[in-house]
Amino acid sequence: MNDKNFFITTTLPYVNAPLHLGHALEFVRTDAIARYKKLIGCDVYFNTGTDEHGVKIYDKAYNLGISPQDFVNQSFETFREQIKIFGILEDVHFIRTTDEKHIKIAQDFWRVVEKNGYIYKKAYEAKYCAGCESEKTDSELVNNECPLHPGHELKIINEENYFFKYSLFGNKLLDLYEKNTNFVIPDFRLNEIKNFVKNGLQDFSISRLKEKMPWGIEVPGDPSQVMYVWFDALTNYISTLADDGIETLDELLKSEKFIKYWVNGNPTQYCGKDNIRFQAAMWQAMLMAANVPNSHQIIINGFITGEGGIRMSKTLGNVVDPRDIVAEYGIDALRYFLLREVGSFEDSPFTMERFKDAYNSGLANGLGNLTSRILTLSEKYLDANLNLEEQKIPTEFFAHLDNFDIQKAASFIWEKVGELDKRIQETEPFKIVKVDLEKGKELIRENVLNLFVISKMLVPLLPETSQKIQELIKQNKKPETSLFLRK
Repeated sequence: MNDKNFFITTTLPYVNAPLHLGHALEFVRTDAIARYKKLIGCDVYFNTGTDEHGVKIYDKAYNLGISPQDFVNQSFETFREQIKIFGILEDVHFIRTTDEKHIKIAQDFWRVVEKNGYIYKKAYEAKYCAGCESEKTDSELVNNECPLHPGHELKIINEENYFFKYSLFGNKLLDLYEKNTNFVIPDFRLNEIKNFVKNGLQDFSISRLKEKMPWGIEVPGDPSQVMYVWFDALTNYISTLADDGIETLDELLKSEKFIKYWVNGNPTQYCGKDNIRFQAAMWQAMLMAANVPNSHQIIINGFITGEGGIRMSKTLGNVVDPRDIVAEYGIDALRYFLLREVGSFEDSPFTMERFKDAYNSGLANGLGNLTSRILTLSEKYLDANLNLEEQKIPTEFFAHLDNFDIQKAASFIWEKVGELDKRIQETEPFKIVKVDLEKGKELIRENVLNLFVISKMLVPLLPETSQKIQELIKQNKKPETSLFLRK
């Protein structure tokens, strides 16, 4: 591994509905880690994109009376515009599962897995949740319904499909987890996936009859079948690294970009807790079957819940539109709530009342008021000649982000905000400067430097706010209006 290269990816959301707060959480956290890695000097490859195949896409397009390709083309452009409201890095790499390069790599990935003896064909019958895009056993159901998508009728699949020999990878996966004790974060999620694998893995269908569900990547050598959406979509994490002209998995594995960012880039994946089996077990088994190096780490988010602790979901229809929040409060207000008020790994509730309380206490009356107090005195009594570049970020802050505990990192910043506010109250530089100019100026100078350190720590979390504060400090100007003025 080369600690100067870093690959990080979100999961790919379906494009059948607008993004919601659950998506925002994953995107903002992934972006915060990508920005942090850049802050410490890493060459970062930040991957995201759209999952554009499967029954949900096909049904949505059919209901709209347009072709699936036209639907996903329109939806991708909407997606690319939507994620801007999360303050995502501009150099993010987009992958679409309808991209030609992805299709070629996904098909060749299939060929390699088949050649290695891990794909076979059989007839079967199974219950299928369209919301999860996965088969369900009776033990996973509650009142014969998927617990993640209650009220939605399960489909019955009865056909001949190709299967992946998932059952052969139990011991290999457990060995992976034992050798990499931080493979899944947090540790209780690692224990969860270990127990799942220990209970025994079942081979699963990786294709669908094209005559029943035509919207998918054609199975190599069998035009009557299309790939199961998960077997197709998961390969995006490596197909994104395929440069123009690369058409086979072997070419990809030998390429400079793949070696740089996947082999030597600590490939890290963010996902929600409902995705853990797909990312930490299924995908890892697929990689093993194709002789591709495994991921480095899988980071698991909890859910953002709505009223009554019910999970927010497009399928359940209880989502909050993050666009409305950003329109009124700004990008960094949304990022602040998601990064500080939402548990790093546990479920957390969202209500507008809770959001407004956090906004007022942490931002408007917290960081915003502190910045105004410090820079008002600085503008009046100091020149702009400060040793800003010598100010160092505390190592404790880095440690929290190295552990992907973004909430602790955010809370550490706001502890410093509180300490600085308390120091001003106790030392009263606004009074001292009037009776002892030099002593007062020294107190003000120390406060500005401390504020600058805070602004440096804000770079990965609240990039807009960080930039505003740093520009004001360098220009030695007080903010003309509140940093957190509602729109």
